[in-house]
Amino acid sequence: MPWLNIEIKAKCKNPGSVRDYLKKNNAEFKGTDHQTDIYFKCNHGRLKLRTGNIEKALIAYDRNNQAGPKGSSFSLAKLENTEAVREALTRSLGIKVIVDKRREIWYLDNVKFHIDEVDGLGSFMEIEAGNLLADLDSEALKKQCEHHMKALGIKDQDLLQYSYSDMLMEQVQG
Repeated sequence: MPWLNIEIKAKCKNPGSVRDYLKKNNAEFKGTDHQTDIYFKCNHGRLKLRTGNIEKALIAYDRNNQAGPKGSSFSLAKLENTEAVREALTRSLGIKVIVDKRREIWYLDNVKFHIDEVDGLGSFMEIEAGNLLADLDSEALKKQCEHHMKALGIKDQDLLQYSYSDMLMEQVQG
């Protein structure tokens, strides 16, 4: 079953202020994960294998490249043996790009927050208001996302249009 996130990605100049906001609002800290996202060549949307200590999953998703809150329709399969999946997908599809990051994972109800340090790119944060943990439509999820953006003082110029994978591929292509 596909799920829906309304999400933003933004430059993060002060991760401490994001942490303070989350703590003040009694967010649940899930931990810091060293994640490798392996993006595979595919004909439709995006397909990535996430390996980490906290999160391990195969994720297929569609999302428009735009700054500001954007919808992402996704399917997620939690995994234990990511190495075997990586080998099979690499062999059959080929790797497009690999994103290596350290990620703090926080939850405020159904809204997931990430504070990321991405190798080769820098510091970022994400807000993902999703219906995986709550029965909410896209408009309600967008309002949640916008509420937290405003509370965190995220400015339009800090919003990113592209994914980490797109930004890394752009660096390679020059």
